[in-house]
Parts: sequence; C-alpha cells; structure tokens
Amino acid sequence: MVAIKPTGFNPETRTISTGDSIRWRNDDTVNHQVVADNGHFASPVLRPGQSYTRQFNVSGTYRYRDALEPIERGTIFVRGPAPSVSIGSTAGTVFYGSAIRLTGTISSGAANQLVEIWSRPYGQSSPMKVAELRTVTGGAFDYPTIPKVLTEYYTRWGSRQSATITVGVRPRITFTRRAPYFIVGARAQSSLAGRWVYLQRRSPLAQWVNVKKVRLGSSGARRFTYRLRNGRNVLRIFMTTNQAGAGYLWSHSRTLLIRKR
Repeated sequence: MVAIKPTGFNPETRTISTGDSIRWRNDDTVNHQVVADNGHFASPVLRPGQSYTRQFNVSGTYRYRDALEPIERGTIFVRGPAPSVSIGSTAGTVFYGSAIRLTGTISSGAANQLVEIWSRPYGQSSPMKVAELRTVTGGAFDYPTIPKVLTEYYTRWGSRQSATITVGVRPRITFTRRAPYFIVGARAQSSLAGRWVYLQRRSPLAQWVNVKKVRLGSSGARRFTYRLRNGRNVLRIFMTTNQAGAGYLWSHSRTLLIRKR
C-alpha cells in the first residue's frame, strides 16, 4: 500500500512484480488524485479515507503525481519479463482449402489491445498485414484463415513482434470409384494439369506400394482402370512433393477399401 499523507506519498517508491497491485489510500484531510505521467492510469478524486487500486501486468517504470498537488510525486518499479506477444496455429499442415485458426496472447493479459496479423505466402517477397484484432479476456486473440500455399505468419503488438510460424499446404486429392473406373482429381492454387500421381495399395505388412502411375488431364483429373486382386484391396492416391510443386508438400487422398470375390 501507498499512503497519501500531507507530506506526500509514503513510500515514494515501490518495487513489485508483474501481476501485483498497488493500493493508494488517502490518509490526509483533503482530496487527492493519483495520475500516471504517461497516462497509463488515473484514479478518481479520492476523498479522505478513500483508496484506489491498480494492477500492473507489464514490467517497467511508472512515474506518477498528485493531480491536485503536482509537487507530490512517486514511482512504481515493476519487475518481470519484457512485454511479448505469442502466436500458434491449430494445424501445422493442411490440405488445400482447409481452414486454420491463429491464436495467441499478449503478456499483459489485457483486453481490447490492438494486435496485427502478418503473413507471407510462398513466393511473396515481403510480408503483408492481413488483419487487425482486439484482444479479449486474458489478452487472447483468435483469427480464422485459409492458407492457399505454404505460408509464414507472425503477429505484432505495438513494437513487439512474435516468433514466425509456418503452415504447410498439401494439394487436395479426391479419389472415388465408379466401377469399372477409378476417378482422381487434384486441386491447388494453380492448376495441377499434367502432373503425375500414383495409385498405391497397402501391403499385408501395412506398407504403401505404388501399383499404377496416372497422369492428370487438363482439368486436373483423370479416369482410369485398375485390375483388383481377389480379396481385400486398400487403395489410395499419392502425389510426391516434386509433382505437388513449389510451395506445396506431398499429398494423398482418402483410403478406399474394396473387396473382390
């Protein structure tokens, strides 16, 4: 506690840790008002016996004065880690067209603080700001987005910048059967026409084995045939990183289970 006495603030300086609070109590017989020099806080006018409490969530030096008696001054030293902002993603790798959520917090834990989201998709020379958000309770933020290619993200909170995270993207591959044909399609930001994919069969040892090479047509799709083995056939389509192209990871389709008697 800091007492406000006829002679000024007592004690004039206090040292606390981030998250701690200071309570000022008017022990004088006249009114006083506590006001920070940098505008970070200001109490109402305190009549004798009244008090004001302020929590400090960001480290630093806070100098203040009595607005009604400007000669009376005090200082609060707040120790703790430097202010920071974090960022994370709900997924590190997604299929083309899938959404992610970018989440994080600011170290002060304060609500209604401005946070910027910056991104740099693969092939773009410099990052660009894509969103401005306001933090909610606990200093948290949440931003939904759909990366179309491998993309780097970071956040800014005032002069503070978070670490950079990367979200990888795989081409979205569809795989269906309309007997006697199989149909494959592949989508990404750019056309995948003419790229090669592989039909794979899972072996009894649970390994994926290439059994047919298929070239995608002008629409990024292809219809083809494959002679099934008797018994249980577990199949999928696989695309290598080389065929997926710059800015994309290798990809695969869903798995089909087909039994042949």
